[in-house]
Amino acid sequence: MAKLTSKFLDLEDVRIAYCEHGTGPVLILLHGNSSSKELLSKYQQKHFRDYHTFALDSRGHGQTKSEDTQLSIHQISEDVIGFCRTKGISRAAVIGYSDGGNTALFLAKNAPETFHKIVAISPNYLASGTTESSLRLFKNAVKAFRFLARLGLPTRKAIMRFDLMLNDIGLNQEDLKTIQTSLVILYAQHDLIKEDHILDMGRLIPGARVRKIDHCNHMSILYKNETIEITRNFLSSP
Repeated sequence: MAKLTSKFLDLEDVRIAYCEHGTGPVLILLHGNSSSKELLSKYQQKHFRDYHTFALDSRGHGQTKSEDTQLSIHQISEDVIGFCRTKGISRAAVIGYSDGGNTALFLAKNAPETFHKIVAISPNYLASGTTESSLRLFKNAVKAFRFLARLGLPTRKAIMRFDLMLNDIGLNQEDLKTIQTSLVILYAQHDLIKEDHILDMGRLIPGARVRKIDHCNHMSILYKNETIEITRNFLSSP
């Protein structure tokens, strides 16, 4: 599969890197924590090539450039809104994976007039929605990165990224109840997000549909045939 060419868009305090591909309805693709737009190249070139896709590198990730001392899901969502406004995109669907799914929750709440359909894959709005074993792993990783930083190694971005997973995203139950965007939540049978947390989000968000994808985990759910099929059917529905 060919490597897509990166393009760049300057906003007020960030230079967004993105890949653009295909023709059709606009579809925004948002990767997960510590990943990049490359993760979604197969979505652009194979699974959703009949859409006009934009895969963005989030602030603090990939080729996107900014001078941050900390990251927040809210700020990343504002970058997506600013990107669409600057590109003249007034209506778009969104597929967000992991932290990209968390970003999509903010888009659903704050800009429903633009983002009319959202697929959030393995999102969580509370840090406590992550399994205890995963949280321990993230905390230990931050300790290791801080130690390496004292030795002079460049770990600032890695620390900021992992801090995102150790803190609530900034939406509460009342916020979720106000979401009006048409939304599907997908999660893995062996996810690092707790099932009861996913189901709780599904109950809180009006009209949200929740589906569990069997025989996969948080890392592999993105490429399961069932994930692709459910997502395509939802995006193409009236």
